[in-house]
Amino acid sequence: MSDATVGEERAGEETAGERLVGIVLVSHSAQVAASVAELAQGLAGAGTAVPVAPAGGTEAGDLGTSAELIAAAAASVDRGAGVAVLTDLGSAVLTVKALLAEGDELPDGTRLVDAPFVEGAVAAVVTAATGADLTAVEAAAAEAYTYRKV
Repeated sequence: MSDATVGEERAGEETAGERLVGIVLVSHSAQVAASVAELAQGLAGAGTAVPVAPAGGTEAGDLGTSAELIAAAAASVDRGAGVAVLTDLGSAVLTVKALLAEGDELPDGTRLVDAPFVEGAVAAVVTAATGADLTAVEAAAAEAYTYRKV
């Protein structure tokens, strides 16, 4: 499934008028972003379709980040309840911070979420699927830092 269709396919399934928090997953790799989006949506189950969009790599298909791809992904998942942006590595964070500082590139109510990329994405999507607001989605994603594996 292509980067563009992962978020659009699920977003198109939502019912009319539903205001859900959108999720953007920014990775240096298009494949990683798309795979994490697919994983998070799959683990959220067949309930409410959360608008999720991967924004990975560059326009040329190389490793890196793209302000244009991030802005387009955020616009595609904006349903009026805010957009949570999760990133993988440092320069992805810097790119999102620059977009937020510009003030007009991302939808109103867009937040950069400090969370682990995979676990945070799953927590964000599962929480957004319940109809939770942006603050609750952000808190659930950030809480993923405390998950113990052993």
